[in-house]
Amino acid sequence: MCSSDLTGRAKYGADAFAPGQLVGKILRSPHAHAEIRKIDTSKAEKMPGVKAVITSADLPDLTGGNRGELDILENCMARGRALYDGHAVAAVAAVDEATAKAALKAIKVSYKKLPHVTDVDEAMKPGAPIVQPHVRTIGLDPMPTEPSNVSMRSQFGHGDVEAGFAEADVIVEKTYKTEQTHQGYIEPHACLASVSPDGTGELWVTTQGHFVFRNVCASLLGMDIAKLKVTSSEIGGGFGGKTHVWVEPVALALSRKANRPVKLVMSREEVFKATGPTCSTSVDVKIGAKKDGTITAAYAECRYQNGAFPATWGLLGAMTSWACYDLPNVKSVGYDVVVNRPKVAAYRAPSAPMAAFGVESTMDLVAEAIGMDPVEFRLKNAAKEGTSALREV
Repeated sequence: MCSSDLTGRAKYGADAFAPGQLVGKILRSPHAHAEIRKIDTSKAEKMPGVKAVITSADLPDLTGGNRGELDILENCMARGRALYDGHAVAAVAAVDEATAKAALKAIKVSYKKLPHVTDVDEAMKPGAPIVQPHVRTIGLDPMPTEPSNVSMRSQFGHGDVEAGFAEADVIVEKTYKTEQTHQGYIEPHACLASVSPDGTGELWVTTQGHFVFRNVCASLLGMDIAKLKVTSSEIGGGFGGKTHVWVEPVALALSRKANRPVKLVMSREEVFKATGPTCSTSVDVKIGAKKDGTITAAYAECRYQNGAFPATWGLLGAMTSWACYDLPNVKSVGYDVVVNRPKVAAYRAPSAPMAAFGVESTMDLVAEAIGMDPVEFRLKNAAKEGTSALREV
């Protein structure tokens, strides 16, 4: 902790101030999955003190471009469909908080509710509601032509797992499920954006990576990266959750339209509903061992929900699942799955804790089954210098 923190002089995201700044607020979907049929902002736009109202129509249309950029922008502001409860659908900038809140209430959104899915195992079943119609499962050969909630299948390992299990005296097989966990940082997401008519802009923000924020915000909004300056404030916790943009492009777009600085601070409810927690998971683990404690084979299937947008958290879970051990026959399969939940972000050793929970819990059960001390069992099979890591297969 630095001296400015101890004395109260540290400036955090919500402490930023610019003369003439407006208050930004975001209207969010109350539905887990819904078609946005119409957004009527006319009443809000006419309210005294309201200086800007935006929807996805006020943001660049990236539908024909880079899919990754489109996903980031669509998470910041829904385009056509709300994909989770809390998904942003409109935003306002007004002279004060009361006016901004009143303007949000004046915006009328017509929704058609759609079937939704939030559980990772349910999302993988045939007939589950499709979250992203463009998604095809990467990692299958041949690549499927039909849409799926499984965005990617990854596989790692070496040796002959089936032969290894045939050599085992004891086999333990278990399934584990973990729920989403939010980073729970003390300071909510907050930023102050200012865009001038000449296209230059400044962003003061609480972030774990101001260069990433500059690159992403400029790209999403069609700004010259050299004309956007991003200043990182003190940060009241992040733990991986402040590596992604959430409201910053919206604040910049509001400022650009209002021609005034816009300050946008998320409420605690918004942080939990609309910013990235870690994945919920479903993990199968199978371990075979001899009575002397030698592991002959190990297998893990890691199913990770990524929120409403494809990512690689399941890949990371599968890759790290057996990292602690020197195993002759091992296989790990990862599935990345989209569901109607907020976009997932990193959270302290992303993906590894969930896989480790399944693996280590099963290690305890195997040690108990063969009557061996669980620490000695782990040490006997521990990775050492020269141990081969899992290779992608």
